[in-house]
Amino acid sequence: MIRVLLLVKGKGCRDDLIFFYHFPFLFSFISFPHPLIRTTQAAMADKEATVYIVDLGSSMGDCHNGRTESDLDWSMRYVWDKITTTVAASRKTWTVGVVGVRTNETDNPLQEDGEGYEHISVLQELGPMNLTSLRNLQALIKPSDTERGDPISAIVVAILMIEKFTRKLKYKRKIVLVTNGEASVDPDDIDDISAKLKDCGIELVILGVDFDDAEFGFKEEDKSSQKRINEKVLKELVDKSDGLYGTMAEAISELEIPRIKPFRPYKTYEGELTLGNPQEHKDAMSISVERYFKTHKATIPPASRVVFSTEPGHSQTAEGDAMEGVEPTGQFAAVKNARTYKVNDPEAPGGKRDVEFESLAKGFEYGRTAVHISESEYNITKIETTKSFTILGFIHQEKYEPFFNMGESCQTVAQKFNDAAALKLSSFIHSLQELGSYAVARIVTKDGKDPALILLAPHIEPEFECLYDVPLPFAEDVRSYQFPPLDKVITVTGNIKYEDHRLLPSKELSEAMDDYVDAMDISNWAKDEDGNRTQEYAAVEDVFCPPLHRVNQVVRHRAIYPDQPLPPVAPILLKYSKPPEDLLIKAKNKLEDLIEEAKVKKVPPKAKGRREKGRKPEPISGLDVDALLSQPQNRRKKVDPENAIPSFKQMVETADEEYEIEEAAKQMGAIIRSLVTNSVGDSGYDRAIENIGALREMMMTMEVPAFYNSFLRDLKKRLLSGELGGDRRELWWRLKGSRATLGLIDKNVFEDSDATPEEATEFFRK
Repeated sequence: MIRVLLLVKGKGCRDDLIFFYHFPFLFSFISFPHPLIRTTQAAMADKEATVYIVDLGSSMGDCHNGRTESDLDWSMRYVWDKITTTVAASRKTWTVGVVGVRTNETDNPLQEDGEGYEHISVLQELGPMNLTSLRNLQALIKPSDTERGDPISAIVVAILMIEKFTRKLKYKRKIVLVTNGEASVDPDDIDDISAKLKDCGIELVILGVDFDDAEFGFKEEDKSSQKRINEKVLKELVDKSDGLYGTMAEAISELEIPRIKPFRPYKTYEGELTLGNPQEHKDAMSISVERYFKTHKATIPPASRVVFSTEPGHSQTAEGDAMEGVEPTGQFAAVKNARTYKVNDPEAPGGKRDVEFESLAKGFEYGRTAVHISESEYNITKIETTKSFTILGFIHQEKYEPFFNMGESCQTVAQKFNDAAALKLSSFIHSLQELGSYAVARIVTKDGKDPALILLAPHIEPEFECLYDVPLPFAEDVRSYQFPPLDKVITVTGNIKYEDHRLLPSKELSEAMDDYVDAMDISNWAKDEDGNRTQEYAAVEDVFCPPLHRVNQVVRHRAIYPDQPLPPVAPILLKYSKPPEDLLIKAKNKLEDLIEEAKVKKVPPKAKGRREKGRKPEPISGLDVDALLSQPQNRRKKVDPENAIPSFKQMVETADEEYEIEEAAKQMGAIIRSLVTNSVGDSGYDRAIENIGALREMMMTMEVPAFYNSFLRDLKKRLLSGELGGDRRELWWRLKGSRATLGLIDKNVFEDSDATPEEATEFFRK
């Protein structure tokens, strides 16, 4: 058999629409690559041409080695995953082609050039891939009725497709062959084919169903002689072309490992980094620099709202009304949002009147009112800024607090191909490093942008130097809270105690905690290739964002199998959701010692509800305070207005009859109304709201929501009528803002409530 290797002048690629997946926000951090990348390398990485060769012989429809799915369906897991990843990327420069070998028909550009190319069909021409073409391709991937067809000839067809499409342009070229090795393979010309692959820069990957792989640890028993010979031939071809060869089981096992999306360096600033004013002082420093993202939030593509088409197979999207970023299909119809603006108008039908967007003005909230600022005045209030990057001063590293880091980090490097700038920046970086200092700078990335303060930290590697930066907070961004110290106790008399106090750990307890922390150390817990624990466990590059990759996994699966249930969460995404089991076993003894030294005891469950009290567990101390308080002579008969909440709870908890609970609720209600009535302005509102919350909580606990609902209805009536010391609508607004925790107790919260969910919703609207 004679194979013909042709070099055909390529034509332009198709301009198909690309399908975008849109899903809700969730994030992880992206680490951007080294910014000083050659333009040619970046362009080459952005263009890909991949041809998948799929063996569709009749034997691919059989099941082997205990699998319940056919060899074809099992192998296509890998192919579909790769193709859907390309579709989801929505890049027109990432192109895909599919060739079927051992097909019933023959449809390829070399079928007229001689024997050897029968039963090879081009199922998908090389070009951009979208969801529609993916659906069409799925219908073609099924086992044929023949065993004829040569996979090596299919590789020649794939080489021709790539040459024709990519021509001499810079592309990352790749051919992936998926086969079970049962077809007859002609070993002639493999030297010429491997040379052609290397000459064209095409990477050849051959994945075989149940192929022997010593490194992966798989060997098929009872292998046919034909398959054994084919494996040797294909392995020889891969070795001569410097490609990759493996068993399909290994490829499928690696599909669950999340793939980090490559990102091109994004330039946030390009200009001068200055120290002083170069326009006024000749000695001022000015360096031409470029600033790039180092970490940036990785978000899941947002979801777009669509509606199922009422007419199957017919798209309802009218020309010019296509939803932006979404490929029109017959299954869904686009949804367009329309917003209207209304104002109250008693003379208009329904009491509301539509207004045009152009007639709206900006109003800023000021208390309970709005302050109008016209567009012209609003522009004047904005700070006029110009693009700049200026160093304001320096700070010693030991004086910088790490909690000042405000967000995403960037890296600043010298301007490309500017040796003078590189020398200046290198000198500045080394000076900061030697002095142990950071630089504080003000940056405005574009004219009119808000200024930001950033901290510049030097970073030096053998082949790379840069300034890393993080945003710094303004005064309004810092939250300062005072907490009691952990290493000492200040008594009411002013004495300071550092030991021998119930709130301070003993020496033995501190040592037990130290031992437990050391036992749970994961810095060297991961095993290396030799099985020794020398590597860091949960390193940053190994920890993936579960929501991000889970949604991507689900989207890819649903794109391929729209009617199948969703797959389970990949184990690697849950790997770091809890400590490693072997580490817990190792630290178990230390934990038991810590529990014993700290005298940790199980707390009895809290009794909930009057009907669930029953027999309470015996207190650990042996002193039953509840029993003492429940004795007739010790029972509280009145809620103390000066200590309302504790006395109210004590009165309710010791009540035996429902009328006693009702009496306690009435007394608490009277105290709340008194607080509102005697409040000067809003001085008593906070205490009143706190008491209302306690009343609601106890009535729910004792399963008598009607007492609280009755109180709240009466309070609303009194507030809005002015009975409680005048205009108290400010308190009513506060109650509306806390409707979830202070509203009526409806049937959704408590089944026996006298308030419906609809009534609870309308309660704050009137």
